[in-house]
Amino acid sequence: MLRTSTAFDDIDFALVHDYLSRESYWARGIPAETLARALRHSLCCSGFVDGRQVAFARAVTDEATFAYLADVFVVADQRGRGHGRAIVEALMADPRLQGLRRWHLVTRDMQPLYAKLGFEPLSQPERHMQRHDPGVYLRNDAA
Repeated sequence: MLRTSTAFDDIDFALVHDYLSRESYWARGIPAETLARALRHSLCCSGFVDGRQVAFARAVTDEATFAYLADVFVVADQRGRGHGRAIVEALMADPRLQGLRRWHLVTRDMQPLYAKLGFEPLSQPERHMQRHDPGVYLRNDAA
């Protein structure tokens, strides 16, 4: 069973940084200082099995109207056990994130998981815009 915590001090920063900077496709190369700043300005949820952190998710949010779901992962040896869904459900159930008008996320391959949690494709994608610089961490100018 996955135990979840939104306590900032419970985050295994070394684990989260290692996963995001080396294994993720979306944050590869993220400097530790950049990640630390991002986590301090987010609502984070950590998932634990037998005292070991095995899952993580965070919401970038104003805690009133909007949240961006980011950096969701489960370590390789714990996948397929429902931990991904459980960590996102725990984060979305946090009292600080109730009554939001919009949740947003970007994913390359996990649409089926997020659809089960109420996410759907953008209804009006032509209204959404972005400034995206996927190579910023690898250029070492993000710190």
